[in-house]
Amino acid sequence: MDFGFVPVNQLAEVDFTLPIDGLITQTALNKKERVSNPAIYVGCAKWGRKDWVGMIYPEKTKESNFLDEYVKHFNSIELNAIFYGIPRKEQIQAWRKKAEVRNDFKFCPKISRNISHIKRLKNVDEDTNRYLESIYEFGEFLGPVFLQLSESFDAKNFQVLKSYLENFPQDIELFVEVRHKDWLENQAIRKDFFEMLHKLKKGAVITDTSGRRDCVHMELPVSKAFIRFVGNGLHATDYTRIDEWVERLYEWINKGVESVYFFLHQHDEKDTPILADYTIKKFNEKLGTSLGLPKFISKNQLFT
Repeated sequence: MDFGFVPVNQLAEVDFTLPIDGLITQTALNKKERVSNPAIYVGCAKWGRKDWVGMIYPEKTKESNFLDEYVKHFNSIELNAIFYGIPRKEQIQAWRKKAEVRNDFKFCPKISRNISHIKRLKNVDEDTNRYLESIYEFGEFLGPVFLQLSESFDAKNFQVLKSYLENFPQDIELFVEVRHKDWLENQAIRKDFFEMLHKLKKGAVITDTSGRRDCVHMELPVSKAFIRFVGNGLHATDYTRIDEWVERLYEWINKGVESVYFFLHQHDEKDTPILADYTIKKFNEKLGTSLGLPKFISKNQLFT
């Protein structure tokens, strides 16, 4: 993920402190009590990394078997692959079958770009129906869907977005990621946007990336969190940032957050399993989870 990239020699200038909870978070979690067993998911953005062969995938693993190996290490995937095209039902069925070795796995697919970026949510009923018909094939392995809007999709499109969300099926959890700065920096627009999501019971994606701190908005319109964390190649700040997220998630869970989807990215994804290992350990220690750790073929891969 190149969004929000900052060169390593400039990271010292970035304030990585997580902002205080937004106003809609306080509304969504008001008077809620701690959920005894919140659902916690940690995963990566993709499973198709050749760099992971010899790291967490056995030597000589074929690309066609990468997902078979991935599900042995993680309980979820932020499925970016279908952003580039709506897959056939048969493809979804094949992916689902690979996940059936465990009963807790979730696919969290991005809405395809023909809907979000090319047609920009206009006249997309047919495309959306085809997309939904495909992802329904995940069955019980379908997690939340997320709609990422382009940096040029500004608040002038508020009614277009609202109409699309109003017509989206209620039986699928949907989270929205906005990137145009007006949605987050114009306080009146920001208030209307997150209140709209809260009213429609749609979530908001929080994207924690170095160069766009406005996207770390800390607004939860629903009592569920979907976080896209972008590290910087195992820089020291990656670990301190994870530590701070663990503390905030602990607070949110105590206030009634029901589920957390935490997806790890790097600008170069080859080291993502190493940061995932650290993240899961911290989650298990602080949040009381018992998530399985990635299984490294060589302990030398772990140098944290």
